[in-house]
Amino acid sequence: MKVDIILAGVGGQGILSIASTIGVAAVKKGLFLKQAEVHGMSQRGGDVQSHFRLADYEIASDLIPMGKADLIIAVEPMESLRYLPWLSKDGWLITNDQPFINIPNYPEENILKAELNKLPNKVVLNADKIAQDLGSARSANMVILGAAAPFLKIDFADIENAVKEIFARKGESVVNVNLACLRAGYEYAKNNK
Repeated sequence: MKVDIILAGVGGQGILSIASTIGVAAVKKGLFLKQAEVHGMSQRGGDVQSHFRLADYEIASDLIPMGKADLIIAVEPMESLRYLPWLSKDGWLITNDQPFINIPNYPEENILKAELNKLPNKVVLNADKIAQDLGSARSANMVILGAAAPFLKIDFADIENAVKEIFARKGESVVNVNLACLRAGYEYAKNNK
């Protein structure tokens, strides 16, 4: 078993929480993982990306070669497109369709959507609206993680348990809203892949 993932988004969108959740679930199942340093300017709302590798055998490198990623998990659509050169021909893109416009020459939404529509293997959803409807606009990252869950080769219950563990110190209501968002993303992906 092996899953090579590019995590992408804008600083402050919760990429580290996605990585932590996958990591906790993987370690509890005895899987090996390597994560490259997170690159980007999170304090300034700049682009953030990281390579994240999972396997049931020891992993030599933390970097994913071009064209070899199984998944791109993105919380921002332009950032998802930025890392397409890493995606394998059979790989899946999981992304939010809502832009975070942080630069003056941000592409027009119709251009982004046209590029996303060219991809054969994708789950594109409005994670912001789903999270907001469930009571926490800040939990869009958990919607995206839920949408990626069917492709992670980790039992969904293990991902749910990792969310409980990671957010436990923030209280039961935070845990519950993050679980609701995770489950909503998971259901969306199962019905739209």
